[in-house]
Amino acid sequence: MTAADSVDALAAELLAGSERALSRSLTCIERGGPPAEALLERIYPHTGRAHVIGITGGPGSGKSTLTRGLARAARARGRTVGIIAIDPSSPFSGGAILGDRIRMSDVATDSGVFIRSLATHGAMGGLSRAVASSIHLMDAAGKDLIFVETVGVGQDEIDVIRAAHTVIVVSVPGLGDDIQALKAGLLEIADIHVVNKSDREGAERLRADLRNMLALGQTGAASLPPILPCVAIREEGIAELLDAVVDHLRSLKTSGEFDERRRRILWAEVLEIAHHLVNEGTAQLKDDSSQVLERVLRREMTPHAAGRALLEKLVSSPIREVQDV
Repeated sequence: MTAADSVDALAAELLAGSERALSRSLTCIERGGPPAEALLERIYPHTGRAHVIGITGGPGSGKSTLTRGLARAARARGRTVGIIAIDPSSPFSGGAILGDRIRMSDVATDSGVFIRSLATHGAMGGLSRAVASSIHLMDAAGKDLIFVETVGVGQDEIDVIRAAHTVIVVSVPGLGDDIQALKAGLLEIADIHVVNKSDREGAERLRADLRNMLALGQTGAASLPPILPCVAIREEGIAELLDAVVDHLRSLKTSGEFDERRRRILWAEVLEIAHHLVNEGTAQLKDDSSQVLERVLRREMTPHAAGRALLEKLVSSPIREVQDV
């Protein structure tokens, strides 16, 4: 079997709903390279149907427990679920620590739920570089809802807006200056706010503070995002949260904003891939880059001209062959 035949067979199994094929495909994507690109080319025409929900917030806010509850509620309504849990990279192995997989062990046995932990590999913004491609694979495999849970790095988690149609920001009372922790971007990206562990003292005050902050920053006639109380560990408020997620998607499609969000998400993915390819290609042009740098040092070429010269060299480089998966 040739490399192309191998990719075709894997893509066919994935599109037929095989969880084993989905697992193998996700591994292929994480490894990257020509096989991953070829696989995405096969399955991409079959994507664009899933509703992608980002779940973000600071460490200790209960994102994993909330995601687990939403998955259970969605399954009760007959929806299939994919979960992409972004874990910090292990400083020893470089892989994901898999804490989220442990916390979601009960839903992991449900045939309608597929969970994958991805390591950040040093990526900033709370996401892994493989997230967008992983979403495409789960979408092609027939998952109705895809939850993307970020790593939990506080103010740096705003990149989730580049992957999700609906963004849920989770906060909890009692973790110091709660509103201050949301000021640097998280407050603005939320389509739905959740005050988790709302049985704790200070939960109502936190909801009131959120309403005040959102009202201060409001422009135009747009309505404020909902601020929902929840006790995820007991699954209290989960059904209402899932209703809000469904309502948000309906509102996006009614207003026409859904298409705009899809354009924004795909454009961010295209730019990320372009940046990665340029960086990868530049690293391979060691001799050329050294010669160009020497000319810049001698003031024979400007940095802008040098950059354009390397880019032209990259564009003229031969395309790599597809290898076996």
